[in-house]
Amino acid sequence: MEQQAQKPSQRRVIGRVVSNKMNKSVTVAVERLIEHPNYGKFIRRTSKYVAHDENNTCKPGDVVAIVECRPISKTKSWRVVEIVAAGAPEEPDVLI
Repeated sequence: MEQQAQKPSQRRVIGRVVSNKMNKSVTVAVERLIEHPNYGKFIRRTSKYVAHDENNTCKPGDVVAIVECRPISKTKSWRVVEIVAAGAPEEPDVLI
């Protein structure tokens, strides 16, 4: 039997798509909670990552899972693995 090489564990995070205005790329905002060192209150921190979306399937508001990969461009080192939940459809801005 052949022994297959184990892949190193890839960092996997879940976040919300903020922008999909680039070709084959999306911006994903990942939120985490940290505890304030003095007061103990939990603070919400957000990090934005540019991820590769091969088929341009993600829309703003979608919740997606992304994993780290080799650098694809200057700012893009993440890949979209799956769409966890579809976001609400965007309503057009109409002034009445």
